[in-house]
Amino acid sequence: MKVGVLDYAAGNLRSVLNALKSLEADATLVTKPDQIDAVDTLVLPGQGAFGDCVGNLVSQGLFQPVRDWIHAGKPYLGICIGYQILFEASEESPGTEGLGVLPGKVVHFPRESDLKIPHMGWNNLSLTNPDDDLWSGVPENPHVYFVHSYYPTPTDNSVVAATSEYALPFAAAVRRGNLAATQFHPEKSQATGLQLLKNYLTKIAPA
Repeated sequence: MKVGVLDYAAGNLRSVLNALKSLEADATLVTKPDQIDAVDTLVLPGQGAFGDCVGNLVSQGLFQPVRDWIHAGKPYLGICIGYQILFEASEESPGTEGLGVLPGKVVHFPRESDLKIPHMGWNNLSLTNPDDDLWSGVPENPHVYFVHSYYPTPTDNSVVAATSEYALPFAAAVRRGNLAATQFHPEKSQATGLQLLKNYLTKIAPA
């Protein structure tokens, strides 16, 4: 399997590539639309703002091909901003259209909360279906690493694969077919994160 890591001129590309290669994945950067045809699965890593991510994908001619890829049911893994842009819009970038492949929008944590924003550091997950292949070999209530001020609110709760809590419960991961996405960073989540990446590569993407 050839893994295409989408390079939209931002994001945490190097650590994601290193994590994939530590799993002996054949991973390469994708910067142009014609490179998408040469890969079997797409990974969109995160960091940066919703609007910047969308804008860079558009300017590189990648936005519509990525949307078409997901609509065609091809395997996709989104991380942080790569999770958020699956939805229709974000409070972070009013007027910017997301990929819209999942209904819902991205919102800011409650500003009146006494908790520090962004939500940064380790937090535990509550898995909605621990038997899902995404969580194979992952400990119960696993601890993973987050860095974010915004989080998606899916309209369809059936896609929520895990929740976490920071000021309030929020959807920390989604799964629909061979689409998976996480608000947390697997590449920064040590053994648990590597196991999740391995599960995606070996159990979900090839399906």
